[in-house]
Amino acid sequence: MNSATQPIGLTGPAGALEGLCDVPEGTPIKGTAVICHPHPLFGGTMQNKVVQTLAKAFVQNGWCAVRFNFRGVGGSAGVYDEGRGELDDLMHVIAQSQALAQAQTAGPALALAGFSFGAFVTSHAVAQLANNPNLDKVVLVGTAASRFTVAPLPVELHEKTLVVHGEVDDTVPLSSVMDWARPQSLPVTVIPGVEHFFHGQLPLLRNLVSRHLRA
Repeated sequence: MNSATQPIGLTGPAGALEGLCDVPEGTPIKGTAVICHPHPLFGGTMQNKVVQTLAKAFVQNGWCAVRFNFRGVGGSAGVYDEGRGELDDLMHVIAQSQALAQAQTAGPALALAGFSFGAFVTSHAVAQLANNPNLDKVVLVGTAASRFTVAPLPVELHEKTLVVHGEVDDTVPLSSVMDWARPQSLPVTVIPGVEHFFHGQLPLLRNLVSRHLRA
């Protein structure tokens, strides 16, 4: 994806976690984005096309992009834990990514992003990190609101958050995401005619994320 993609070894509560870090070249690095993949039991990995698209958007806008496999996926130790252990994995990766950012002379800013199941896990990390002054951007794509209890996002982070969903998503109905977002008055960007995996519309998704990162 990027000539500066580096395999990285990470550690979670259940053991080693497999990861990749994409580093922007020839530009000051604003901060580090940690990106979460879709459901581990349905083929979700850090190589998912939507996850790669998110990483590319962050890198093109001057961020280090860290992707990793949740426990039990690929070379990561452990077994699927219905989101609980995966949240623990994410929190450990965030802490290690901040240290990695310092080694890359990256800025202190932190971004969190996720697709589908990964967006659900990310929402709970955002809730835990709401008071972290470095948390600068949040991106949730295809948020699995019909299948899991997605955490509400703190009001003070709404302006820093982009929620994107396909109009004809047959895996996570748009109505379920609206039911989650409505009580929060949280805007949702809907892409007409697009299903869960954004087939044929990944460049548009990348552009929407890039626009959010530049805002």
